[in-house]
Amino acid sequence: MNDIHPIYQNDFGIAFQWKRDKPSESNKVQVIFRDIGLLLTSSELRYFSKCIANTVENGKGHLCSDCKSKETCRSLLLNSPAHQISFAVSYQEAIEIRDLINGTMFRLELDSFFGELGIE
Repeated sequence: MNDIHPIYQNDFGIAFQWKRDKPSESNKVQVIFRDIGLLLTSSELRYFSKCIANTVENGKGHLCSDCKSKETCRSLLLNSPAHQISFAVSYQEAIEIRDLINGTMFRLELDSFFGELGIE
């Protein structure tokens, strides 16, 4: 943990920046959930957030009300910032990933705001 600056985490994953990155690379955020790691820019985080919102909204209608495995069923396809890659996720995983990405963006914006004010 000494090599990273944690940004946000929940029970499903963590987002951080590497301390060893050069200043030109420090605008990227490492997001890790399940067994997946994504290194994303701010614009990629925003795009991913929109993809997650679409998946969550569209996934509500696809939940089988009488299904006993709906918590673990990975029947939703979540698009990623890498257009060639999509993730198979459950509805609950999509909710957790949404929290991770939105919490990360909130913290980055908050840090940026306080940095502009000269408050650390």
